[in-house]
Amino acid sequence: MGPPVDPVGVADMLPKSADVVVVGGGIIGLSAALFLARAGLSVVVCEKGRFAGEQSSRNWGWVRRMGRDPRELPLVVEAMRLWDEMEALTGRDVGFRRTGILYLCESEADIARHEDWLARAGDYALDSRIIAGETLANLLPGATRSFRAALHTASDGRAEPQKAAPAIAAAAAAAGAILVPNCAVAAVETSGGRITAVQTERGPIAAANVVVAGGVWSSQLCRTLGLRLPQLGVRSSVLRTGPVKGGPEGAAWGPHFAYRKRLDGGYTIANGSVSLHDIVPDSFRYLFDFLPVLKLEWRGIALRFGAPFFEALKAAKGTAVFEKTRILDPEPWGAQLKRSYAALQATFPAFRGVPIVQEWAGMIDATPDAIPVISTVASHPGLVIATGFSGHGFGIGPGAGRLVADLVTGGRPVVDPAPFRYERFIDGTRPQPTTGV
Repeated sequence: MGPPVDPVGVADMLPKSADVVVVGGGIIGLSAALFLARAGLSVVVCEKGRFAGEQSSRNWGWVRRMGRDPRELPLVVEAMRLWDEMEALTGRDVGFRRTGILYLCESEADIARHEDWLARAGDYALDSRIIAGETLANLLPGATRSFRAALHTASDGRAEPQKAAPAIAAAAAAAGAILVPNCAVAAVETSGGRITAVQTERGPIAAANVVVAGGVWSSQLCRTLGLRLPQLGVRSSVLRTGPVKGGPEGAAWGPHFAYRKRLDGGYTIANGSVSLHDIVPDSFRYLFDFLPVLKLEWRGIALRFGAPFFEALKAAKGTAVFEKTRILDPEPWGAQLKRSYAALQATFPAFRGVPIVQEWAGMIDATPDAIPVISTVASHPGLVIATGFSGHGFGIGPGAGRLVADLVTGGRPVVDPAPFRYERFIDGTRPQPTTGV
């Protein structure tokens, strides 16, 4: 069961038409809806289950520039600017704080990897620095061990996933967007190659523009249009603790654990090094697309073959695929979380005896180059795809939503969208990942 999410006010009636239909009620789709509605367009957001019920409320809550692929950095800068304005945009405190993030280093190889990122990031590295000694120790109060060094970005921070997407939803609704839960979109319709409508389980909505922001479900929906979108799901498990006295501020990513402090005084804890991929039929369909990132990140990806393969195979042969899974709620990797929490407690005794309040997992929508698709589609005028955020979607979400709105309206894009173009996956461009999920 996922974490409790702030309630979202929704509509009962399904309109017959709109300027834009957004498919997917996570932070990307809701951010796009907010900026589209503020631009004066009529917007309907269709969510097959509950708004922010999947990865948008299940992620770590990090909002960072540090460690991002250089191609993402201009958009990350815009997203950070919007996070600074989030309380003014939504009228709510979503917990955004620039408390800093640390990437802890145990070896010279770790340091060299982060120095390489600093060089590639160039001017976008801003206040990111390699720190060590007393400077680092002061950011890890109560730690029983030292680390060789860390990459530190003081201006990076955190927010509360269970609050942020609902707050953006409320702001979008206040601006005129219509939010419809439990309303799966089964197909996107075209005429003469152009987008004309979506077919939902409650009936059609005529629209000249459709935004596909369905997370891990996006590839399957695009397939109904004959579009090949290589995307796979990566399961990430998380636990949250009760309040901790004397724990470290901010957030850190270590070899065996990652943490960030929450507004409620507890912590969100995960493993910073290993993610789980359940092998499904798409794993074979897109195998060659993902070989470069597998080669880059093979130490950090655990593969598992089991029930999800057969469930996906059965779902592909059925009808009403999206209605059958209202909320994707994968089982958390309990053994991994137990090891991560033990490693954290060994490093920070303040966590010893602090209870685990909840464990959950979410499914990350990953692309072969680990950067998203935020793009119009040349073969389908009126279609915009916004998916494949590869574990970066929460932090980058507001900026991505702004860019989506620019693409729909034809306005000047807030950043150059070329790195995120859909056609890179069908024109022979070889994926070139620089970071993992």
